[in-house]
Amino acid sequence: MMRKGVRAGAAVLVAAVVVGVVTRMAGGSVDGQNLEWSVVDVGDLQISVTASGSVVPEHQEIILSPINTRIVEVYRKTGDEVEEGTPLLKLDLLTAETDYKKGLDDEQMRRLQLEKLRITQHTQLTDLKMKIQVAQMALNSKRMQLRNEQYLDSIGSGTTDRVRQAQLDFNTAQLELEQLNVQYANETKAAEAEYKVQELDLQMFRKSLAEVKRTFDDAQIRSPRHAVLTYINNSIGAQVAQGAQVATVSDLSSFKVECSIADGYSDRIAVGGRVLVRVGTRQQLTGVISSFNPQAKNNMVDFTVSFDTPSSKLLRPGLRVEVYVLSSEKAGVMRIKNGSFYKGEGKYRLFVLDGDRLVAREVSLGEASYDYVEVLGGLRTGEQVVVSDMEQHKGKNSLRIKQKKENGDND
Repeated sequence: MMRKGVRAGAAVLVAAVVVGVVTRMAGGSVDGQNLEWSVVDVGDLQISVTASGSVVPEHQEIILSPINTRIVEVYRKTGDEVEEGTPLLKLDLLTAETDYKKGLDDEQMRRLQLEKLRITQHTQLTDLKMKIQVAQMALNSKRMQLRNEQYLDSIGSGTTDRVRQAQLDFNTAQLELEQLNVQYANETKAAEAEYKVQELDLQMFRKSLAEVKRTFDDAQIRSPRHAVLTYINNSIGAQVAQGAQVATVSDLSSFKVECSIADGYSDRIAVGGRVLVRVGTRQQLTGVISSFNPQAKNNMVDFTVSFDTPSSKLLRPGLRVEVYVLSSEKAGVMRIKNGSFYKGEGKYRLFVLDGDRLVAREVSLGEASYDYVEVLGGLRTGEQVVVSDMEQHKGKNSLRIKQKKENGDND
């Protein structure tokens, strides 16, 4: 008897649980006026893929510290409008100025050394040229002596030994002249090469000094353009490393969007491609892809969008937007309105209007545009579907409608 009683109690408990689960899944109600509806229809679909983006100024410059230094004074604050050349902050330039002045002294010393080398080489070559002239005169004298001895020998007044000695003296003088000419040519080439090396060294040093001068000038931080100061390091006394950001100036009259998208869609991104940018919930702007970096980082690729109306009042720095990259078009497809429920191709559990109730149904959805989502299965033309977020009712199979919306058009 007790076993039969336990079994009966267990059966009643199970039945109660089942009834409770069924009631929970089938029960509940919702106000139809608070839902976003879509009527399943047939039409064209301009396929797009969705990316996320952030609005940034179309023209902005990040100003970096050109040297290791510290901040001495700050003249402007974030949000100030500045003109080209406006001083923004002052850096400690004592070390940079000392290095530049030392460089000027070194440049002058190198220039004087080059001039000294030119004078020394000129003196050496002039002396050698004078020796050549003297040797030429000596050779001419030896030639005359040789001719005289040869003449005297021919008339019997000279001797063969005297002719032979005169010939030897002439040959020696000729070799000495040739040696001096070769020496002059070699030393001229060597002097020219040495001078060019020293001249090149001076030119290289001057370029290096010009770079030091440019760095010194850049360390006097000024605005490079008429713009708005969107960032400045205002920590007086703070040490800043070479290459560290100290300020940013931005032109807030025009904007662009820096976007990122999953690298699986990178084949649909191309410079010149058209896009729609959703600003807020209802407003949208058009634009074009102006640059694309195909190198993936954290499974994402980056691209930039330029607006057709970059000065739109809807835009402001840092605004997060949804970007729809238009890739192709399909004609005559079954479709419903796009909404926050859509996360990509796949199966969805959507609520479909059935009399005065909403019934959950598994629906297959395909590609999407900014406005519509392609219906692959699970729905029929003319049916009304809820396209608002129904996450709070995901455990329900049906819902009773308290007040049905009068018009369920896609418009």
